[in-house]
Amino acid sequence: MSKPVVLITGSLTGIGRATAVAFAREGAQIVVSGRRADAGEDLARELRLHGGTEVEFVKTDVRYENEVSALIDYTVQRFGRIDVAVNNAGTEGVPGPVVEQTPETYATAFDTNVLGTLLCLKHEMRVMLAQKSGSIINISSTMGSRGAAGASMYVASKHAVEGLTKAAALEGAPAGVRVNAVAPGPVETGMLDRFTGSAERRQAVQAGVPAKRFGTPDEIADAILFLASPKSTFVVGQIIGVNGGKTAL
Repeated sequence: MSKPVVLITGSLTGIGRATAVAFAREGAQIVVSGRRADAGEDLARELRLHGGTEVEFVKTDVRYENEVSALIDYTVQRFGRIDVAVNNAGTEGVPGPVVEQTPETYATAFDTNVLGTLLCLKHEMRVMLAQKSGSIINISSTMGSRGAAGASMYVASKHAVEGLTKAAALEGAPAGVRVNAVAPGPVETGMLDRFTGSAERRQAVQAGVPAKRFGTPDEIADAILFLASPKSTFVVGQIIGVNGGKTAL
């Protein structure tokens, strides 16, 4: 693919940022989005230095359909199409056992992780179905297929993301639109730091990874680039685990 048009949500930190850098180094035309305008403009400037031929930032909160729709419309107006969309915006919500969850903590996780993914899929697919091509990559988690005590809302939301991925994939496949997901295991990000909370807990989580280390955002970005590339054209509706062996246990 020559200079693909790539849209990435939740791109200011962690996996989203690493993915944006990886696409920039491939010479892609990129639209990055997030909720902090100053950080977004700084990222856009950085990506141009990494090789992104044309990079734009659009301030977007994926919980609101008008903002998501505007993001998609701007991308098409600016570049004429969308070849790849990476739906990375997400939150761990409020950790805690089921008996401590409330409608408010449910909304904290589900409004971003599930509603946000749904809204992005809806508006990305309206463009890609019309152009009869495109690759959408949602970001799930190892917890999308496994339980985890104390992270009930995050676990449930990522199960939902994987269900949305499969349903959208079946709808898009006949038109040449591929929808897949990458499900990282523990990765060196701010979210991991918040989840673990202490050096002791961090060591325990790392010990539970068969590879005996955490992943890096760059390793997740590599999997995303594969799913976006012509090398994966028959990969449809799949959840690709990148987790150091966690789901092999």
